[in-house]
Amino acid sequence: MLAPKKVKFRKIHKGRTRGLATRGNRLSFGEFGLQVVEPGWISARQIEASRIAMTRFIKRGGKVWIRIFPQKSITKKAAETRMGSGKGNPEYWVAVVKPGTILFEMEGVTKEIAVKAMTLALHKLPLKTKFISRTELIA
Repeated sequence: MLAPKKVKFRKIHKGRTRGLATRGNRLSFGEFGLQVVEPGWISARQIEASRIAMTRFIKRGGKVWIRIFPQKSITKKAAETRMGSGKGNPEYWVAVVKPGTILFEMEGVTKEIAVKAMTLALHKLPLKTKFISRTELIA
């Protein structure tokens, strides 16, 4: 699973996800992509589950790029703990995504296969997404 090797601070504020993505919002590597439509968090487990679903479907046919990385730690306090006594320990990692962010890119397969593979991947994700392709963007 994806996780940073080292971070400057172990515990991070919750933050806000306002606005649209200005970076990572264009196809850079592949022919087809999966783009987020709403803001939110995607956990490392969800990214990995999506990747496995796509790569198993294309059967080593194409190439897949993961365009997001989980670098925000999410903390949790132990069950039945009283209020106070500080912030909980880091439990898992998430990638913060804004509308327009490209999650995955793919090439080396036909459009039909790419659509089916991306559909399998989006079922593993908690946010609304849309399929995009380079040819549709140009035309």
